[in-house]
Amino acid sequence: MKVLFVTTEMDDFVRVGGLAAVSAALPRALRLQNDVRIFLPGYRKVVEQLTHIEVVGHCPPLAEMPACSIGLASARDGLPVYVLLCPQLYDRPGNPYGDPSGQDWPDNDLRFGRLASAAARLAAGMVDRNWAADLVHANDWQAALVPAYLAWSGVRIPSILTIHNLAYQGLFPKESLRRIGAPESSFHIEGLEFYGKLSFLKGGIVYASHLTTVSETYAREITTPEFGCGLEGLLRIRSNAARLTGILNGIDESWDPRCCSQLAHPFGAGDWEGKRANADYVRQQFGLAVSRGPIFGLVARLVHQKGVDLVLSAADEIIEAGGQIIVTGSGEPGIEQALVEAHRRRPHAIGVAIGFNDGQARRIFAGSDFTLMPSRFEPCGLSQMYAQKFGSLPIGHQTGGLAETILDGETGFLFTQPSTESFLGGVRRAFTTFAAKDRLNSMRRNAMARSFSWDISAACYGALYRKSLSA
Repeated sequence: MKVLFVTTEMDDFVRVGGLAAVSAALPRALRLQNDVRIFLPGYRKVVEQLTHIEVVGHCPPLAEMPACSIGLASARDGLPVYVLLCPQLYDRPGNPYGDPSGQDWPDNDLRFGRLASAAARLAAGMVDRNWAADLVHANDWQAALVPAYLAWSGVRIPSILTIHNLAYQGLFPKESLRRIGAPESSFHIEGLEFYGKLSFLKGGIVYASHLTTVSETYAREITTPEFGCGLEGLLRIRSNAARLTGILNGIDESWDPRCCSQLAHPFGAGDWEGKRANADYVRQQFGLAVSRGPIFGLVARLVHQKGVDLVLSAADEIIEAGGQIIVTGSGEPGIEQALVEAHRRRPHAIGVAIGFNDGQARRIFAGSDFTLMPSRFEPCGLSQMYAQKFGSLPIGHQTGGLAETILDGETGFLFTQPSTESFLGGVRRAFTTFAAKDRLNSMRRNAMARSFSWDISAACYGALYRKSLSA
């Protein structure tokens, strides 16, 4: 089966959030039985890292979107990667979505409309004369209009849209409809229109053959007003028609503390001295006081969704009980600043590194005793899986993928409400467990023995692909 996997992030080249990890791992797991090819925007970082790009075709201008070329290259392991070459739209500083100050690019409608329209042409065999797709797998709002452009062109290719986070919908003024060459007739309540605006994500939900999201729990949650972000009615219709499926993400095999080269000291289950060596290392790296108390790690995008404010409000109790907190990530300037201030007040108890570095994240998981995940909602979450493999017991809100992947009292701790008091209930249970070493080590062993292999997810996606092709 020939599958075009359309994404805006991939760990090999560019990362903002969990989508990058999924885009690097899932296509590779699917490749064993399918011809899977990635389609990425030609951001500066992507083009710089690909050694040889062969231009295979071109797309003419469409409405206000400029003409572009499509190049074919490959990742280090030979995975084929198509790149959308349009310097006018993608050769910029900053991250895939915004400028260096964190502001969204004002022409994101054109940037991702161009991605979706070009992907539809590529899938239909109108670009690379040597390849066309049997199925398109689009990811998140930035690629959500691929199914729509296929439909508007009269091309009948099945499409899967994976919603990694419903909170990000790609909303633009109605004028964007004209700018991206979408038909006027698509702007209505059963089309792209969302409270007077144009919603890229809604377009994908309407036009895709099948929707997936990244855990079964989140697939149920998004059909409710609490988590549906205004799209719950439409999602409920898709769910009732058996066209919405939750498939839990996995993590790759490099998350094994016995052979991870990034750690200060490799260790396995039972080698608690080895784990302690990692704790000593990260304390030293972050300038924390020598301590025999627990380390609470937070490795996350620093945004409201992740409940970082709950961590800040619980920090005094954690520290007074003998704990220390280490945070790494980047995100909203206000949250970053609040964490830096907390570090300034308690430099020997709170360590903060703004920015993301994979090696540092791994060392924090290896050195911490507990991983804080008080997310208000969490479609899947990866940190709780990484943490368990590295013997750091997650403390998570009972929502989305956290509810599915943390076994309460066995491999971590779940709390029921996204509030400081409920979160502190989980933290207090962690302190009690830390004091009972046999119990702590038993839970660590349970956590480290868990499997979160991509093979399971890939098998589910493979079955869904086959079902969509035969529909």
